Amino acid sequence: MKTHPIIDLHMHTNVSDGTDTPEELLSHVRAAGIDVFSVTDHDAIAACDRIKAQLRQDDPRFLFGVEFSCKDACGKYHILGYGYSPDAPSIRAVVDAGHANRLKKLDLRLEQLKTEYGITFPNADVEALHALSNPGKPHLAKLMVRYGRAETIKSAFHTVLNRLHVPDLYTRPEDAIRAILDAGGVPVLAHPCFGDGDQLILGAELEDRVRRLIGFGLSGLEGCYSGYTDILREQILALSEAFDLYVTAGSDYHGSNKLIPLADTGLSPDAPLPKGMLRFLQDLAVL
Repeated sequence: MKTHPIIDLHMHTNVSDGTDTPEELLSHVRAAGIDVFSVTDHDAIAACDRIKAQLRQDDPRFLFGVEFSCKDACGKYHILGYGYSPDAPSIRAVVDAGHANRLKKLDLRLEQLKTEYGITFPNADVEALHALSNPGKPHLAKLMVRYGRAETIKSAFHTVLNRLHVPDLYTRPEDAIRAILDAGGVPVLAHPCFGDGDQLILGAELEDRVRRLIGFGLSGLEGCYSGYTDILREQILALSEAFDLYVTAGSDYHGSNKLIPLADTGLSPDAPLPKGMLRFLQDLAVL
C-alpha cells in the first residue's frame, strides 16, 4: 500500500546527457505514475522551461532543477538546485559559465582525438555538437560508434575518451551553492558518497565534506538514490539528521544512456518518508 507520493527529483534529458527530449521525459513521468518530479540537467535549465510550458493541471507536481558539476582542491561534487527562480541572474550566470567550460573542453577533446588517434568527424556533426546546450563525452562516444571508431559507447570511453587530458574547468561548489540560494532555491549534494570516478567517500571523510559544504550554505543531501546500498543510504540519512538537512530522492535517469528506470530511488512506497524529505516537500510546497 502506497503511503506517500512517488518522488523522483534527479533525471536528465537530451539537453544534457540523457536521451529523452524534455517532452518525451514528461510523457514517461506521467506513465510511471510519479507524483513529484524535477529535471536536473547538467549545468543547464532549458529543459525545465520546456516542461513547465507543457504541464497540464492534472500533471505531477514539478520543481525546477539543475545539477552543477563542481570541483575544488578537495575534490569533485555535483550540486543539485531545486525550486529556484529560473530568471534569476545568479542561476543564469553559473549556467552560462558551465556551458562555456563544456565548449572549451569539447574543442580540446576534438583536437586530441584528431592528433592522438586520427579520429575526425564531418563538419556537420561538429557544428551540431557546438549547438548543443551541454556537449560532453557521451556525445563524442556516440559519434565514435556511428563512424566505426568504437564498438560500443562503453568501449569508446574506456579505450579513448577517458584517456584524453583536458584542463579542469569547473564551477566551484561555493559558487554553485551561492547562486542557487541567491535565486531562492535549495542546494543539495547529489549522491554524497560518490566522488571522482570510482571513488567512494565514507565515514569521517564524508562527514568532513558535508560539514565543509554546509559552511557554504548547503541545505540538503540526496539521501535516496538508485546507486546506493542499504548501508550507504543509512549513513547518508544519519548525516542528514545529524546536521538537520533536507533529504531528496532521485533515480539519475538518463533514458537509454543508463539502465536506470524512472523512480528507482530506493525509497520504498510503503515506508515512511525520512523526516528531512517530508520537510523538503512541505517547505517547497509540493506536498
